[in-house]
Amino acid sequence: MKTNRLKKACYMSNITMAVVGNLSPLLFLTFRSMYGISYSLLGLLVLINFCTQLGVDLIFSFFSHKFNIPKVIKTMPIIGAAGLLVFSAAPWIFPHHVYIGLVLGTILFSAASGLAEVWISPIIAALPADDPDREMSKLHSIYAWGVVGVALFATLFLLAFGSENWQYLAMILMLIPISAFVLFHGTKIPDMDAPEKTSGVLSLFKNPGLWLCVAAIFLGGASEVTMAQWCSGYLERALEIPKVWGDILGVALFSVMLGTGRTLYAKIGKNITKVLFLCMCGATLCYLLAAVSPFPVLGLFACAFTGFCVSMLWPGSLIVASDRFPQGGVVIFALMAAGGDFGASVGPQLVGVVTDFAMANDSLVAFAQSMSIMPEQLGMKLGILVGMLFPLVGIPVTLALWKGENKNTENA
Repeated sequence: MKTNRLKKACYMSNITMAVVGNLSPLLFLTFRSMYGISYSLLGLLVLINFCTQLGVDLIFSFFSHKFNIPKVIKTMPIIGAAGLLVFSAAPWIFPHHVYIGLVLGTILFSAASGLAEVWISPIIAALPADDPDREMSKLHSIYAWGVVGVALFATLFLLAFGSENWQYLAMILMLIPISAFVLFHGTKIPDMDAPEKTSGVLSLFKNPGLWLCVAAIFLGGASEVTMAQWCSGYLERALEIPKVWGDILGVALFSVMLGTGRTLYAKIGKNITKVLFLCMCGATLCYLLAAVSPFPVLGLFACAFTGFCVSMLWPGSLIVASDRFPQGGVVIFALMAAGGDFGASVGPQLVGVVTDFAMANDSLVAFAQSMSIMPEQLGMKLGILVGMLFPLVGIPVTLALWKGENKNTENA
């Protein structure tokens, strides 16, 4: 019974991560219209989010043995709730500098999300299961379905009450981390392996196969989060699809496809390295279609289907790393989370920078006018096209993982 409660607490923590990772992007255009925040600064919120998580990941990669792990795990939901509170109250606390409040709230709830990334996966891995890989995929599928719920709820809330009341949306979403805190109370956190000294961590870092796994999750994280973060704004501004339909048919459908891919693997999946390779190929094609298609509907569905193609890139890379380096324990999960967060930091920020550059570059502005489109539209299209580089580079990386697995099988 306690095991089921612990699983539910982990699932609620993953849904909290869905809130933390997707609330700001859903409000990007609201922040831009209400507070005049630039695309670069909006992208910087995403960068701050994932860099904070990255910092937490790295701390626990080296020093996990220094912490009281059960207390850390049971405290993290309250940190997330506090971050959402500061984020929502930013216009009241900093009426003339709202962005400062958004940054402070982002840092707080991102720290909680980083802790969840480090510890939730190894908790699930430590619990008894007939098929641990599929349990891991199920955990990550719940994140995806959480994104669906957040996107739909946020879209309907803003439609019903107006974007000017976005603060109350953030306050309502605080109930999710609070629920995780309540569920964690009274549960026993299982023992998890971790090197007792920093030198034990450094010995793991000397293995080139580990860095190949880190490269895979870096590129996978960038491929997934770049589209997830910019899908809403891209569909509305670049493809001129109304926000409500862009969020429902774009963001929510992206997340549905993300969840579908992970759920399918949880039920019938096998040969994860082959799946990673095929996912990178599919994601490259989807990014290309989303960026260059002259038909808005095709662009919309390309954005959405990207969700299916990237669905296993993050959890799949975790599965490969944990299977190949079981002696690493928690450190492997922390290091992989760091790699994924680094990719998730770089990708969305790059899109924002490219978009702002195109809008400020006279030659590109003139080119946009010659194409009868707005500079903002051209900038976003170029940003998404640059985002395609992540899954494109991921193709040879995952191919190397696949070939490496085949060699190991033959040698066995």
